[in-house]
Order: sequence, then C-alpha cells, then structure tokens
Amino acid sequence: MLPQSPPEPLNVQGRTRRVGVEIEFAGLPPQQTGELVRNLFGGELKLVSPHRLRVEATRWGDFVIELDTQYAHPDARLLQALPRHDTEWERQRHQMRLDFHNKTRELIGDVVTGLVPTEIVCPPVPWNELNELDALFAALHAHGAKGTDASLLYGFGLHLNPEVADLAPESILRHFRAFLLLAAWLRKEIDIDITREVLPHANPFPKHYALKVLDPNYAPDLNTLIADYINFNPTRNRELDLYPLFAHLCPDYPDELFRNNLVKPRPTFHYRLPNAQLSQRGWGAVVEWNRWVAVERLAADRKELNGRAGRYVNLHTQPLVTRMVGRLRNWIKEVRSTS
Repeated sequence: MLPQSPPEPLNVQGRTRRVGVEIEFAGLPPQQTGELVRNLFGGELKLVSPHRLRVEATRWGDFVIELDTQYAHPDARLLQALPRHDTEWERQRHQMRLDFHNKTRELIGDVVTGLVPTEIVCPPVPWNELNELDALFAALHAHGAKGTDASLLYGFGLHLNPEVADLAPESILRHFRAFLLLAAWLRKEIDIDITREVLPHANPFPKHYALKVLDPNYAPDLNTLIADYINFNPTRNRELDLYPLFAHLCPDYPDELFRNNLVKPRPTFHYRLPNAQLSQRGWGAVVEWNRWVAVERLAADRKELNGRAGRYVNLHTQPLVTRMVGRLRNWIKEVRSTS
C-alpha cells in the first residue's frame, strides 16, 4: 500500500511535508528494539540511559526507543542542576544525589519492564516515504512485539504528527473542523479498541465545544482559538491534541500546560486516535495516514466543509423531540428501501 497525497503536499518552506510517528507495544524491550531499528535503517545505536536508547544518523534522523514511563528515566532538570554551593563537600553531595537518583530510576525501569510498553519515537518522515517505515511494524510483530489487540490490558496507540502545510489560524481552524466532522467515522474505520475507549488518552472533544467550533460564525484569531481550546480542553488527552502546535506558534503563552515538559512544541497536529494493530496483516503508518488524508481533503473543500458544519450544528441544536422524529423517519425510509 502506498501513502495517498494530501491536497497540500508541501510545507511552508516548499519542501515535502513530514510525518512524525510514535508507536507503543509490549513484548520487546528497548535494547532489542533499538537493535532491530538499527538493523533496518542503519545508524548508530547509543545508550542514553538504562531504559532509553537512540538510533542516530539514519536517513531520516534519530529514533528514540524507551520504556514509556518518565519514572524509568533520569529527570533532565535534576541532571542539569548545579551544586548549591561551590565547595568540595557540596559537589560530592550533589554527585551522591545524582548517583542515587540515576540508580533509583534504573531500578524502577527494571521492575516495570514488561508491565509498561516500549515506545518508538520515529524521526519525521516525508509523507511519500511512509511505506518504507512500515517495514518496522512488520519486523516488530515478527520479533514478538504485541500490539493493542493482543490483550485487554494493552491500550497501546499509534500517534501521527503530520506537519501542517499552513500556519495561519484560518487553515488550522479548517482542519480542526474537518477532524471534528470526521471523528466518528475515523473511530468506526479504526475500530477503536475497547480498552483505549475506556482510558482517557484519546478522549473525544466535548460536544458543546464541537458545536462552538463548527458554528459558521466562529472566526477566531490565534489567541482566541488558543484561549477557547484551553478553556474547553485543559488536558492533553484528546484524540487530536493541539497543544504542541499552539506551543510552537505561541511559546510564551501564559498557561501551565505550555510549560509541561511532555508538550513538545512542533508545527504539527498530534493525532492520537489509531490503535497499534501490529498483528493485523498490512497494517501500518500508511493505513492510518491515508485515513488522516480524508480529514485534509475535507478541510481543502471549503464549500463541502461549511455545508457539513452547518448541518451538524443545525442537527445537534434542534430540540430532542425533533431529532427523535427525524431519526424515526430515517429508520422508516431504511426499512422501506430494504423491504
């Protein structure tokens, strides 16, 4: 399967847009995973800490492979801290604190290996080369990695970070509206795992917020778009997380979430919805990218987008009785057409 071309294949610099890919899985620890990545794509395997590795200098950049819990890794803020006083005793005490911290984090990682997933954070890949990255997913499955469907306990996901083609608020809003209109269809197409439905990591947007954004009269500037998003979504756990994009556009925005070290500013949409279907033949980043392209195609068709947004708002703001009557009429039509 080949990746489909989005309506806008180039970024703001006129180069092929790239897509960051992240995948979670069980059954293969970071060391073996790092060796697998190096064997597939070349580069140099480097140990960052006991449970975090990098495969550097591949054709696309650096892969990061790690246990997916911050408590298994040294805290960068502590590592960068300086001794409280410039004395030999204080320097020794500081080093003892660092050694204890590092050893404790290593021990935590040893204990939770097999209980928390391994995660691969891939470097940004040009959208038209995603099929080459899919070799990694087939290799993971062949080497015993377990995806979302391997257990009810595995709420693993695949995240796509499509680079935006246009940083203007109007373009961001169009793509956001298109996603809101297609979110239910995407969930059905992906067949979201029941465990991931229960877990909060990829929650849908509140209906009252979707109605606000899809209202034809909603035309915010960037600051208003961000403020409204924060007001209705004070969490990263949404099926389409816009915090990385907003943090890239407004790095000094006065909100605590913008200073969260888990929010990595970048000019991308952070699409969190897909399962990690490693055991499904033919599944990979291309499958999920092609589904995402449907969002971009709707965003590019302004007439269709506006028409569907208006119909959505009209339908969901009608009185309950009116909606029930409409559904009954549709059901009767369906029954008659099949009889």
